[in-house]
Amino acid sequence: MPVLLILCGVILSWRIGIFKILFNGKYFKTLKEAASKGGESPVKAMCTALAGTLGVGNIAGVATAITAGGAGAVLWMMIGALVSMSVKYGEVALAVKYRIRVKDGYRGGAMYTLRNGFGKYVGEKASSACGGVFALLCIINSLVTGNLVQTNSAAAALPSVHPAVIGGIIAICVLCVGLLGASKISTVTYALIPFLSGVYILMSLSVIIRGYGYIPEVITDILSGAFSLKAAGGGALGFGLREAVRYGITRGIFSNEAGCGTSPTAHASADVESPHHQGCFGIFEVFADTILLCSMTALVILIAQKKYGLYGLDGVPLTLRAFRFALGPAAEWIIAVSVVLFALATVIAQIYYGSVAVGYFTASRIAPKIYVLCAAAVSLISTVIDTSSMWIAADLTVGVMTVINVVVLIVMRGEIGMLSPYGRG
Repeated sequence: MPVLLILCGVILSWRIGIFKILFNGKYFKTLKEAASKGGESPVKAMCTALAGTLGVGNIAGVATAITAGGAGAVLWMMIGALVSMSVKYGEVALAVKYRIRVKDGYRGGAMYTLRNGFGKYVGEKASSACGGVFALLCIINSLVTGNLVQTNSAAAALPSVHPAVIGGIIAICVLCVGLLGASKISTVTYALIPFLSGVYILMSLSVIIRGYGYIPEVITDILSGAFSLKAAGGGALGFGLREAVRYGITRGIFSNEAGCGTSPTAHASADVESPHHQGCFGIFEVFADTILLCSMTALVILIAQKKYGLYGLDGVPLTLRAFRFALGPAAEWIIAVSVVLFALATVIAQIYYGSVAVGYFTASRIAPKIYVLCAAAVSLISTVIDTSSMWIAADLTVGVMTVINVVVLIVMRGEIGMLSPYGRG
């Protein structure tokens, strides 16, 4: 999957002219123009997409990548993110192009791209079937990756609170927001994400500034670990490199969701005429999620390991302990509460994705409500699920979705190129 994702990213980077998009001095002007033409909707759509990506992936996912793949995984996470920007642009632009108009706005996403746009390449019956398969996977993903993983990690962030309490609170929030509709979901995420991101950035910078003396050593570890060919596991040459690439890129995908086809569901709801403009918001989503927040988490963890010897921990506990040792017990509590709120925002965004996928199959008003009830039940039981099985299920679901979506993006690369003003059709 990492090879396929990088291949797709390289192809689309050339097709859309990614360097001209980012470095011609008009990128942020493009974002401002899109926001002014469509009101707040394009920004709200991006915040909903960010709500689905920011959180556990940035905190638990980065810690897991470092523990399993070493410091070198961080560099591969950044490389994967740079390549993923073009992938995100492509899937978002196609989602806007092939979305449908409904009574309360727009509805779209990878499943609609498959049904409405992929048919010219494989036939209408095959594309409709592929859209149905992807919609089903999207529903499963919203319950596993977007709910089980998030709620379980939120409970782990506050060990002094009984896990059932955390699960119950998130379940109640899911019911309240999920039953109110898409407009309320975007309003909640629009309020939560900028505030939570700002708090996390400030606290991360505090840790990095206090440990600035360790930064050269940390950077050396990242570079050496990223290209290490150490022998391990009975002399398998390149084991260290393989693990760094595997965990760096896959955890990066888990964090920014580029290529797996979920966040275009939120972007497709934007009140914007140009697929290119919303595609630029997709690029910014990857930057904010992985280049900015994931790299900060990685530096916090690696500095703490050098300074305080924090080894033997993984996931959320490792990140929380790093903040505690650097800034004190109060910082651990602030980050823990932030993890819970990040997880809540992600669950809410993923509920929206799942509801749209349910709407792909039926126009019934009852079906989305039944889905929300199921999602609330999943939140309740998620705190007692085995974490190793949970991560395997999450990786498997995201992996299958990514393979399907990336193949579609490669096949439709000519169309994607034509959506960019600097592209090649």
